[in-house]
Amino acid sequence: MVNQAWPNNLGPVICVVGARPNFMKMAPILRAFTGHHPALPTLLVHTGQHYDKDMNDRLFADLRLPRPDINLEVGSGTHAVQTAEVMRRFEPVLDAHRPSCVLVVGDVNSTLACALVCAKKEVPVVHVEAGLRSYDRLMPEEINRVLTDQIADRLYTTERSAHANLAREGIANERMCFVGNVMIDSLLANRELAHPPAVTLRAAGVDPGILNGPQGYGLVTLHRPSNVDHAETLAPLLGVLREVAEKVPLVFALHPRTRANVERFGLGELLGSRRIVLLPPQGYLEILGLLAGARLVLSDSGGLQEETTALGVPCLTIRENTERPITVEQGTNTLVGCDPGAIRRGVDDILSGLGKTGRVPEFWDGRAAERIASDLASWLIARHAQRGR
Repeated sequence: MVNQAWPNNLGPVICVVGARPNFMKMAPILRAFTGHHPALPTLLVHTGQHYDKDMNDRLFADLRLPRPDINLEVGSGTHAVQTAEVMRRFEPVLDAHRPSCVLVVGDVNSTLACALVCAKKEVPVVHVEAGLRSYDRLMPEEINRVLTDQIADRLYTTERSAHANLAREGIANERMCFVGNVMIDSLLANRELAHPPAVTLRAAGVDPGILNGPQGYGLVTLHRPSNVDHAETLAPLLGVLREVAEKVPLVFALHPRTRANVERFGLGELLGSRRIVLLPPQGYLEILGLLAGARLVLSDSGGLQEETTALGVPCLTIRENTERPITVEQGTNTLVGCDPGAIRRGVDDILSGLGKTGRVPEFWDGRAAERIASDLASWLIARHAQRGR
């Protein structure tokens, strides 16, 4: 776009983060907004949906993310309570700061809650990571994605298939813009800063020698309620992980929800193998180092599907579906569901050299945030000029 000053009477872009995945997406966006000409003025609002102060502080430091200008301190609650509380606390922020737009990322409760408030206040909504669909309406995140996209005025997509999803839902093509994946911007910007796996294990009091076997090691994360909230599902998953650990040692970053349910259901014995290293929740740079060094990953995380594809690490996703199909079609991801047999076969394929090598998808090049900044500045200034006539 033509280099021009930001209009004096055009308000800031309010950027919303609420939970851990949002931080990785927002960090490169804020850097791109600052580096753009003209710079886009921003106000960073943290809803407090992710309320672990120590982990928050660690993530902000790891990602070089500026401290929030406003923290709504919503905390935990049911989906309804949390969404309603974000809405209640976010509305006065709009009234006080009169933003040019509100930028939301991903699919957490804070994303939908803030978008809903904007719709009622006639404030433009910008959605980063629009159009992703699992077509599983039992996932709360799917509802958040669909509704946020219906509300959004500008929709930035990570893969071209998202445009077809949005078109089927009646969203006009001129509202969409394919920019690539800001999660990969963060990964590429921080890869050289990642903590070596041996350092991470030593910090947890674990002998890093377990990483040095002939098969390397696998990284495990599990946190989705459908996988960890019911003993009849969690027990077979932990059982097959114990079997897998006899073939390749596993580093298991244990989510608080998962740890609590392992204890509640009395399943701790299944994780008692010396070849399963249990770690507390890790910072971004620790997980990035563990990912980059892994022989394989077993996870139900959406973000790890993308990151393993970018790193060329085979990933077995313990879900029946994915909202990121490009990681399966072009990347290193394979859906194995909760079927122990499929998990065993997937692991055996990888260890025998038959795992997916994949390729890096289009525009997963570390410049997605720059494309967002350029397009959004043009869009906001043009919209402002048109409304001022």
